[in-house]
Amino acid sequence: MRLRLHRAARWLDRRRRRLTRRLAARFRPRTMPRQAWLLLWLTALAVVVAVTGALAPQWAPTSAMVFVLLLGGFFLRMRTMVLLYLVAAAGAALTVSVPGEGGLSTRPGDLVLLAATAVLVAIFVRSRERLGVQGTLGDTMLVDLRDRLRSQGRVPPLPPQWHVETELRPAFGDAFSGDFVVATRTPGEQGDLLEVVLVDVSGKGQGAGTRALLLSGAFGGLLGAMPVEGFLPAANAYLLRQDWPEGFATAVHLAVDLGTGRFRVGCAGHPPPGTGGAGEPWRLLDDDGGPALGLVPDVDFPAVHGQLLPGQALYLCTDGMVELPGEDLSVGTETLLRLAAEAGRSGWREGAAVRLVDAAAVEESDDRALVLVWRSA
Repeated sequence: MRLRLHRAARWLDRRRRRLTRRLAARFRPRTMPRQAWLLLWLTALAVVVAVTGALAPQWAPTSAMVFVLLLGGFFLRMRTMVLLYLVAAAGAALTVSVPGEGGLSTRPGDLVLLAATAVLVAIFVRSRERLGVQGTLGDTMLVDLRDRLRSQGRVPPLPPQWHVETELRPAFGDAFSGDFVVATRTPGEQGDLLEVVLVDVSGKGQGAGTRALLLSGAFGGLLGAMPVEGFLPAANAYLLRQDWPEGFATAVHLAVDLGTGRFRVGCAGHPPPGTGGAGEPWRLLDDDGGPALGLVPDVDFPAVHGQLLPGQALYLCTDGMVELPGEDLSVGTETLLRLAAEAGRSGWREGAAVRLVDAAAVEESDDRALVLVWRSA
């Protein structure tokens, strides 16, 4: 008997819990979607602006509805924005219908401003929907992409006598640049090797930023993972596989043995590096190099070898550093060599790359990048 009562109690308990779950699911208040909550709050704000504009136009003119539309453009999708447009239009109509002291309380210019803002906000929202982001998420994403691009160019810690500085200046002060740096340090049995690649992607500013981000990740994976002489051919093959309409880039690859100072430089359509110091005049590392990456398959990239002694330096630069309006490229190249020689006479100090870029005083209509490597005496 006791066992039967126990089973009956368990059966009733299961039935009670099942019924409770069903009732809770049936009568539980549904959570409103985020877009509905945002539309509700913005509608309330629009009503407050419209009523205030009707009763006290000196505190809330019709143009104040622009603020509501701008907030909606940041947080609402286009379908929801249509409803907010209707609310804003009704609020503006309410404000217009209330006569002021000298007639209508709304100036025609306020209505023109409201209509122009509505058009601009619609374009803005459409653009964000095409990207698949809402609110400030798109801006956060762009900042994250920019930071990732810069982090690829951070130079790893080096021995005390070695110094590397990079300076990137996007065209017109944009946040994104078609120039980027990738660096890695690979200790091994054959020496402590520092590799630096300076790349100039076709295009400039934000237009080249997405391609630069993709290439920086790919080149970062190639750098240090293969023999030094195989980097540029592998980078060229990778770029050819992308099949971009503007799918070429120039690059210069530097590999330095941090123990002996011996280096190897390979260029792919890039301005030649310059080196000098410690009593030695500055000179260009003249070499024919190879073509730009992504143009010709199965091509060789000749290299130049040398050695950085204590007190000597070497720079890598993009064409934005040596292109002067109305002048031959050789003029800008000789100018940069002279500036580097002058900067190195008093010894290299922290911030030397920034000062050298400032001294070049080239046009800001192109991306500019400089990598300066020096060995303390």
